[in-house]
Amino acid sequence: MHGTTVGYTRTAIGLHWLIALLIFAAFPLGVYMTDLPFSPMRLKLYSYHKWLGVTVFMLAVLRVLWRLTHAAPPPVAMPAWQRIASVATHHLLYILVLAVPVSGWLMSSALGMQTVYLGVIPLPDLLARDKALGDQLAILHKALNLSMAVLVIAHVLGAMKHHFIDRDVVMGRMIPFLASRHP
Repeated sequence: MHGTTVGYTRTAIGLHWLIALLIFAAFPLGVYMTDLPFSPMRLKLYSYHKWLGVTVFMLAVLRVLWRLTHAAPPPVAMPAWQRIASVATHHLLYILVLAVPVSGWLMSSALGMQTVYLGVIPLPDLLARDKALGDQLAILHKALNLSMAVLVIAHVLGAMKHHFIDRDVVMGRMIPFLASRHP
């Protein structure tokens, strides 16, 4: 399969990179804003963070629906342990890309901080106000985010290994201009 590049659809590629970009913005923003003293700037950054999370969630739902209705390209030949690791990582990333924003929304609801998408569309609280539950959900939200960060690093390192060491078409399926670099 080294010479064959059957990539993902443009829609799948676009959703992948847009979600990745939003996560790469939301994660450091979330880390940064939590250490700020209470201020109007901190509240504004929390709003931005929530908007990014809601957008990631909506795009992730679209991505899952797209993936369920459009087959992935055929797998590239690789050892069984790598295939298992790849499939597990992808499934866990899909779960976390959905679970992280939901955990943040649940946390905000329990802490009594309604999410108003883009400052215009109030989203319903998913839980009644309960500070103890909100504090537990904050721990869960952080743990899920850290888990996603680890998996994203593994995902990127795996893609780079395929591109630079194995010199196969794995990265070219999601970054089409790289596909032409392989024989």
